[in-house]
Amino acid sequence: MKYATGCSVVLAAIFFSFLQSCNQKKSINNSAEVTLWQPYDDSIEVVANAEHENPRMRYKLIQSKVLDKNDVFNPLYEEVDKLTTTRYEALKPMILEQDIPSIQASIKEGKFTYEELVLFYLYRIYKYELDNSTTLNTVIALNKEVLEQARNLKPNADGEHPIYGMPILLKDNIGFKGLPTTAGAIALKENFAGDAFIVKQLKEKGALILGKVNLSEWAYFFCDGCPVGYSAIGGQTLNPYGRRIFETGGSSAGSGTAIAAGYAVAAVGTETSGSILSPSSQNSVVGLKPTIGVLSRTGIVPISSTLDTPGPMTRNVTDNGIVLSAMMGYDSKDSKAKEIVFSGTQVLETEAAPLQHLRIGAITALINQDSIYAARIEQLKSAGAKIIQITPPEVQLNGFLSILNIDMKHDLPAYIKAEVRTKDAVTIKNVEDVVAFNREDTLVRMPYGQARLEGILVDSTTTEALDDIKLNLQQEARRYFDTSLDGQDLDAILSINNYHAGYAAVAKYPALTLPMGYKTSGEPIGLTLIGQPLSEPQLLTIAKTLEAFMQARLLPKAYSD
Repeated sequence: MKYATGCSVVLAAIFFSFLQSCNQKKSINNSAEVTLWQPYDDSIEVVANAEHENPRMRYKLIQSKVLDKNDVFNPLYEEVDKLTTTRYEALKPMILEQDIPSIQASIKEGKFTYEELVLFYLYRIYKYELDNSTTLNTVIALNKEVLEQARNLKPNADGEHPIYGMPILLKDNIGFKGLPTTAGAIALKENFAGDAFIVKQLKEKGALILGKVNLSEWAYFFCDGCPVGYSAIGGQTLNPYGRRIFETGGSSAGSGTAIAAGYAVAAVGTETSGSILSPSSQNSVVGLKPTIGVLSRTGIVPISSTLDTPGPMTRNVTDNGIVLSAMMGYDSKDSKAKEIVFSGTQVLETEAAPLQHLRIGAITALINQDSIYAARIEQLKSAGAKIIQITPPEVQLNGFLSILNIDMKHDLPAYIKAEVRTKDAVTIKNVEDVVAFNREDTLVRMPYGQARLEGILVDSTTTEALDDIKLNLQQEARRYFDTSLDGQDLDAILSINNYHAGYAAVAKYPALTLPMGYKTSGEPIGLTLIGQPLSEPQLLTIAKTLEAFMQARLLPKAYSD
């Protein structure tokens, strides 16, 4: 990675150190120090990244120009004050990196309460997000009632769903009553919508919504070639494994970084094409993009009603199945909703299978291209897994962008009409209005431009042509996978990160990524499973097996205290 050299950078570094030392500190119970946030001059960080080898990481800004973090964090500060450093340290081994069943067992045994569980995560959020040297610009809204809600819970009794009492973070395109749902855009800054269908499902089972996290603005269908994880509302999300060194992935950047850093039990992301798989892989967490229709999209700011889906993002496979199960339910308002052939209980009860029972496809081109992938394939073979090398047929995904363009042109107005309850404050009605709104203040509202939104306005694809594109893409993508899945009788195909997310998107196939390891630079890399529709229980079973075999996830060092 290249950085600017010379005297100016030395002086900049000295000035940056001075700014960091000026951060105010406030004692928590006289036994810890948590930094109170102050705006700072992020130009030093911007200059440092000006020659980054990845053009998308040549930032124009780090901090949001519209969000005051004190508005987010001050309301609960006195509550967080209840947790002493001594108690935090005692809780850490019982919570940090533990799965949901282990946490629930500790609560049942009286080792801590649901209130302390919430306080533990809030403590971590305040500790790292309010310090300008460690902030990931991840948490952009907090549920002010979450501690009171936690106090009203009793230790998880028999019959309760495992999600009961678990603090969950939501990507900020998912509706939650009481907090704005912005999709990262200033145009939706005052959008106080109701609960999305999946949020209602979570709350009905006793989950605690901790708050909202940052994302790539408009789920990365906004600017072209711009930094992933950037939004006008939240600023630039950063990767805990390397702040300003590695990309966060997107568009569910805040969901991935928050779970990697240990800010909640789980997060919910959304994906149109790669937006769960990419940030999960980049942040060494488990992310599942379900079959389209398994989870409702009602109450979620859309790109494409054809391809959009929410999905769970967690630190382990067990928790992923639990969160998926908790969000499931038939939604008659969702045009793609399926009467699911597997139950939430079936997802919960998936167990690791012996490696010898696995029959999975490894893509020859990836074996030749990536040494970590190749090494894992060899390790799996040596351990007894049946690995079949495959070369999928070449297919063309022509017209993919038109699906997103035409869908968003129709789906955004439908969302605004149905979900926005503050129409006096949210004046936009369609994509044209968003484009015009942003042009009124380009430096704040669209510092990287809005090429994707402008592309929607000039796409003249007809409804008939779009139907043909959708059918052709689905057939081509399914041929890409099914040639091997059916022809070789495979349980799943192994890919890397979000390399085949576009194929899985238009095929409407589920995909699950889990930590595979780290490059020599320290950048995480994920192993991604792709299966046929409604094969989520099978993918979770395979993922549990691979997770136990690889044991690849490591907590980011800078966030291990």
